[in-house]
Amino acid sequence: MSKKAIFASAFLIVFALSFGAILIANFSGVKTLIADSQIEFKTTPPIQSGANIKGINDAFVEIAKSVTPSVVFIDVTSNTKQKEGDKNFQFFFGPDFNMDDVPQHGSGSGVIISKDGYIMTNNHVVSNASDKGIKVVLSDKREFTARLIGTDPNTDVAVIKIDADNLTVASVGNSDEVQVGQWVLALGNPLGLNNTVTAGIVSAIGRNISITGDSYAINNFIQTDAVINPGNSGGALVDINGSVIGINAAIKTTTGYYQGYGFAIPINIAKTVVAELIKFGKIERGYIGVSIKDVDSKEAKGLGLEKARGVLIQNVIKDGAGEEAGLKTGDVILSVDGKEVNAANQLQTVIGSKRPGESVTLAVFRNGNTRDISVKLKPRSNNDAVLNDNQLKPKENQPDVASKQFDNIGIIVMDLPSGISKQYDVNNGILIKEVAHFSEAFNRGLRAGFVIIEADKQKVENITQLESIISGKNKGDVLVLKVVTQAKDIRLVAIEIQ
Repeated sequence: MSKKAIFASAFLIVFALSFGAILIANFSGVKTLIADSQIEFKTTPPIQSGANIKGINDAFVEIAKSVTPSVVFIDVTSNTKQKEGDKNFQFFFGPDFNMDDVPQHGSGSGVIISKDGYIMTNNHVVSNASDKGIKVVLSDKREFTARLIGTDPNTDVAVIKIDADNLTVASVGNSDEVQVGQWVLALGNPLGLNNTVTAGIVSAIGRNISITGDSYAINNFIQTDAVINPGNSGGALVDINGSVIGINAAIKTTTGYYQGYGFAIPINIAKTVVAELIKFGKIERGYIGVSIKDVDSKEAKGLGLEKARGVLIQNVIKDGAGEEAGLKTGDVILSVDGKEVNAANQLQTVIGSKRPGESVTLAVFRNGNTRDISVKLKPRSNNDAVLNDNQLKPKENQPDVASKQFDNIGIIVMDLPSGISKQYDVNNGILIKEVAHFSEAFNRGLRAGFVIIEADKQKVENITQLESIISGKNKGDVLVLKVVTQAKDIRLVAIEIQ
């Protein structure tokens, strides 16, 4: 057979097989799809860091070597029994909480900030120390007895001093530049394991965890997943350059130990406090004299804001700086000295950096307009009396009074029984008798025993007035109530009509 014949035969065989495959596909109901163009998958990484694993490893090693000598172990002897706090927020100092015998021992960490022995730590580490009850152990195992220079419970910062020279001083960074996702290392002495270094990232910034229960406390924490445990309190949280960006302060946990959520005081807050404690031994902090909260979408709608922003004034303290400046309940603070504020803890941090007598200019939203109000800050007043709840409960066996149920918000109200006005220090209002569980009112924070004194900025004297205001609203509209709690706190509560 000639080469031509062989080539022709091969071609016929290939053609026959291809044709047969097409027939089979068509008869089996399968349709062949042919792309118009070739898909080119993207293979370029979104971020070109240029970093390599060895480089990161070497950086961590260098940080550990350079920062560890500036972090100390603090052992505290206390003659005061400690109260067991909220187990969801465990401070790292915490004594062993045996609650049996005194004196008690606790431990924590500290950061050296001067060659001659000034050390930054947490207030809760050293605040209850007995005389000569603070022992400091350096990384080279030298031991010193420290004296307490000053404490600030509102930021949980304290300063102690040892008599030493030529100490290794920590480098301080800028916490205002911290970003979520950046690498950080935590250094301290957890669980008796001195000179421990752990790594993680910044998980969140500006976190408000309200660990002290004090409404005046400045809660503006850096959150990290670097492993920190009891004993890390007062230790350093450092960035990839080895600069301290935070002072470890707390963890959120259900066990008392690490579960992935640690919190550090931003160094910019801590170093301001430390400088004043060293200079004066105490903190003098300016206050506006208002009760505040973040603005959410329903409150924004009810107040006439185009979106949820700013900080809502719930109550203005009598004779405070805010009252003297003309601030009112329902005002929304948008900025301080031109700096935008959108969270209550952010406003507290800004104001907390000022001293009594200083003035600030607030941009305030009120009744659809924005105005500037100058406020001369005052020192904190300590005469805020809070009555026992039992003193404020409506008395039993009151005469029957009118009541009304509002299903579209989930409350039952009644006219004020005799004597209640005086107990709540109000001149008008109606009493919330019941709040339906998981109703709109319940979810927004209304509770039985609150007194409604205003609705949409109109005084409420009786049930009929509230009924008239609510009847003028449609489903989805927002009703803003001004209420007084059993503790005489004033709050604004925005409720969507159901």
